[in-house]
Amino acid sequence: MGLSVGPATLTVPREYPHCPFFMASTYALILAGGSGTRFWPLSRDARPKQLLNLFGSDTLLEQTINRLDGLVPRENILILTNAAQIDAVREVASMLPPENIFAEPAKRDTAPAVALGIGLVAARDPGATMMVLPADQLIQDTVAYHAVMRDAIATAEKSDGLVTIGIRPTWPCPSYGYIERGSRASIPGLDCEHPPAEVSRFREKPSTDLAEQFLAAGGFCWNAGMFVWSLPTVIRELSKHAPELANFVSELRKSSDPAATVAAQFPELTPISIDYALMEKASRVLNIEATFDWDDVGSWISVAKYLEADDSDNRSNTPLSKIDSENNIVFNDNKNVRIALLGVDDLIVVQTGDALLIANRHQADAIKKLSAELPKELL
Repeated sequence: MGLSVGPATLTVPREYPHCPFFMASTYALILAGGSGTRFWPLSRDARPKQLLNLFGSDTLLEQTINRLDGLVPRENILILTNAAQIDAVREVASMLPPENIFAEPAKRDTAPAVALGIGLVAARDPGATMMVLPADQLIQDTVAYHAVMRDAIATAEKSDGLVTIGIRPTWPCPSYGYIERGSRASIPGLDCEHPPAEVSRFREKPSTDLAEQFLAAGGFCWNAGMFVWSLPTVIRELSKHAPELANFVSELRKSSDPAATVAAQFPELTPISIDYALMEKASRVLNIEATFDWDDVGSWISVAKYLEADDSDNRSNTPLSKIDSENNIVFNDNKNVRIALLGVDDLIVVQTGDALLIANRHQADAIKKLSAELPKELL
């Protein structure tokens, strides 16, 4: 697994000579596991969406890493993935020290994964501030992102709370969890552009009617799965509300053989999300609303927004031949194949070297169900 835990260092890395001093004790854990079912046939078990080039540039994982330049030294960026994907992750994240990329020995949901990251960071620097970030979100405004995350880091350092980043809802989406914001937080000595609010409560994925009520009421944001906290604060909260995870962090932190500790203990941890295990129970949770663009790129419908459109609103990454065809999404990963459309509307067509998907675009979310019908070699 390549686990390596070294001593804390407060020197600015040579490749970042202009980094602010605070960055030396700032870490980021990037969660880069997940399955490849929603974007089949382009995505596979060993190469899910964060490892794909969906937008004609870097993969989403590369973008997540590069977006941290100026916030976190690359030697302080850790990636957690799984055994099926670790080789591909190492290839994509070759700009990071290889010992900073870890594979979970078993699938145990986000709370054990985050606890693993906390333990690894705590072994290096017990007083660090830590970000937890998904690897598969599209964020293009890096300047705004840095401004928000710097304020989140400052909030975590000056408060006794766990900080969440929320996305202002643009439509009543029933597929996201919601955060209900309360009053503006009072934090002595904090001076920031994006003042945090106290979190009143987390709301589970709502019905469309309830989501519409959230938007009408105001004060709600989407839960983007981005967290920032100081290690002393998060370890204290784990001890109160998730003692199994706190014990694992403690064992990992003091272990002389982290790889052996993870191999022995991680598969025994209870599978549970970080929201259920900690965030919904924590003594104090704070929220900063994002001012940057955000897209979780949840399906081919999301990808289509970033593809070139023709005069019939067909969206594609490849030249098309078409007659009487409208509102189709075409993604061609095999440049030796020409795709032509005749008299068809509202389709998703994805061509790879070994598979072809033709789906109704209104069933984009159901593409993941195909995994049960496909031969193993195409998963």
